[in-house]
Amino acid sequence: MKKIVSLEDFQKAKEGVKSVLLFSADWCPDCRFIEPFFPEVESNFSDFTFFYVDRDKFLDQCIELDVYGIPSFLIFNHGKEIGRFVNKDRKTREQIEAFLNQHNV
Repeated sequence: MKKIVSLEDFQKAKEGVKSVLLFSADWCPDCRFIEPFFPEVESNFSDFTFFYVDRDKFLDQCIELDVYGIPSFLIFNHGKEIGRFVNKDRKTREQIEAFLNQHNV
């Protein structure tokens, strides 16, 4: 997973093809819950490019995109949001994969 470190990176990720932005934070226990299985999810969904967005470092962008709970996922394709799995709840592998499958066309 690529880590977004600048506003330029953030914008490029949004403008990419089938970009999945994972909004997270180091202190978030529900975000840590997905870490053990997420590399396999990434490899199973190789049509997507995955990006890690530290919510605390990109707070203004989170506000712009109405991302208030983490972990949360947004999918962009050529700058257009095509998928949203945003809430404050812990997400299971099955929920994440079902979300990705809905947008894997």
